[in-house]
Amino acid sequence: MSTKFSDFNFDVHIARAVYELGFTTPTQIQAEAIPPTLERKDVIGIAQTGTGKTAAFALPTLQKFLTDHYDEDYTGPRVLVLSPTRELAYQVEEKFREFSKYLELSVCLLLGGVPYNKQLRQLKEGADIIVATPGRLLDHLKQKNLHLKSVTTFILDEADRMLDMGFLPDIRELLRFLGEGQRQTLMFSATFPGPIEHLASRLMKDPVKINVTPKVATPEKIVQGAFYVEKMRKPRLLRALLEEEGMNSVMVFCGMKVEADFIYEVLEQHGVKAGVIHSDRDQKQRLRALSSFKDGSTPVLIATDIAARGLDIKDVTHVINYDLPNNYEDYVHRVGRTARAEADGEAVSFITPSDYLTFLTIEKKLGRSIKRRGKEGVTVESGGPTEAAPVASPDSSKTAGPPRREGYFSRLTKT
Repeated sequence: MSTKFSDFNFDVHIARAVYELGFTTPTQIQAEAIPPTLERKDVIGIAQTGTGKTAAFALPTLQKFLTDHYDEDYTGPRVLVLSPTRELAYQVEEKFREFSKYLELSVCLLLGGVPYNKQLRQLKEGADIIVATPGRLLDHLKQKNLHLKSVTTFILDEADRMLDMGFLPDIRELLRFLGEGQRQTLMFSATFPGPIEHLASRLMKDPVKINVTPKVATPEKIVQGAFYVEKMRKPRLLRALLEEEGMNSVMVFCGMKVEADFIYEVLEQHGVKAGVIHSDRDQKQRLRALSSFKDGSTPVLIATDIAARGLDIKDVTHVINYDLPNNYEDYVHRVGRTARAEADGEAVSFITPSDYLTFLTIEKKLGRSIKRRGKEGVTVESGGPTEAAPVASPDSSKTAGPPRREGYFSRLTKT
């Protein structure tokens, strides 16, 4: 396995860009996925968010492009990358542009929420690499603005998110537009559920499967906490927490778009500078909110699960689950936005009576208790499991949760 990027023998133009970006030692997914990709094998790469999957497929794809097509006369794109969200598509396109800085090729981004005519102009000028979300790509294909018959490398990025967001029918429809010729298919994902495995069997031929995903767990450096609170008091609790010292870069996760907009308005009314991201915001609004949060000019970012995975956001000091997610995996992805790259971080969750059983399940799978915290006059100070209550190990055969004390939450869950 390669221990440095120079071992891959990339073209000097690619190697120069890689060096300038500070890439020296490949991550595990990069070290294991780049060689078979360069050998033109189909590859399934399973790795968590933040492990460098984009470089794992972008760099060898650019190298193959130079080898096969750099001097050829051809019409139509040779590389197609599908991403589930606009933000992820922007990140992928940005990486392709960074890595191809010294190459004479064009990268075209096709996604909703941006001017259609600008995309038409780019397509007419010619695009070597297309990065797209499924819906907007289908629109262009149905309008016959481009064709995919010349695509020789097809990449599915964050395939499990495609499934979660209901894009599987769109992907199946897109396959009709791809040519019948020889094509390399690369699929990268954080998990590999049954429907994605079935899609892979249809798309790929003897793929090399690389799995570098450890058992789902939260980083040890994340300090986790939970507040028992009535739903109507959650806005007040959020404001109180944001007034605490050290709340420098805070992601607030909500379950619904309307809730995210409500919180945004509440915070703005109380003088708290915040941004908001969800699928109903137009692309300029989403990019502006993300950019101002990344550069520190906006200390709070309110988001739905669209921002829980994939986005490259560094130095998040706190995560607040304003609405508790419905399952353990989503909980892990959300709180994992903090304490990245060996930094410290804190994640807290608001637990209402209707969340109680879900919270116990998350605790049980986590394998330890989450510290109970309180805010005088806002939170429910008693009820639910005690702070020192033992939690069953995920491997334990016991099904009972931690003992409950008679109180507000325990009374409500005695049904």
